[in-house]
Amino acid sequence: MKTESLFYIFLNASLINNFVLAAFLGICPFIGVSKKLETASRMGMAVTFVMLVSSVCAYGVHLALVAINAPYLQLISYIVIIASAVQLVEMFIKKFSPALFQALGIFLPLITTNCAILGLALFQTAKQYDFVQSLVYALGAGVGFALAIILMAGLREELELSEMSDVVKGTAIVLMIAGILSISFMGFAGLGG
Repeated sequence: MKTESLFYIFLNASLINNFVLAAFLGICPFIGVSKKLETASRMGMAVTFVMLVSSVCAYGVHLALVAINAPYLQLISYIVIIASAVQLVEMFIKKFSPALFQALGIFLPLITTNCAILGLALFQTAKQYDFVQSLVYALGAGVGFALAIILMAGLREELELSEMSDVVKGTAIVLMIAGILSISFMGFAGLGG
């Protein structure tokens, strides 16, 4: 078990080693759902919730697998956990916010294959975090994902109002902005000691 402070774990997951902008995990929804600020913020909340649920379940499954001496089943178990959590979120959003369900479209079921969520389960296991540290790590990773996608959505909405050359319109400018955001997040590398 690591003895890192909870604040450092949160800061590390959200800013210093941001899953999207530093580890390049979860790029598909980051690029695909970041066109509108409202949709991006709700996707950030959905991913954060799935990360929290997956983290709790992954922690428990890891303990159970270690107890029965079957750690080789971790990966497949984590995939089942993530798929179940996403299904829960999908049913909840479809029931209580059909407009959001339509706005997220194909990207909502794609949370299942979001490598940031699988990476979270694998990283917390590798770092040997206890239950509270795992929760804080998941919350930090979710906040970091939401921060990245909301920043990108805000910048993309501003780009809609800008005049630019046809050469950089569309995917080209989005990838350039993602690269610049990634470089700017490297500035957080000195935080936390």
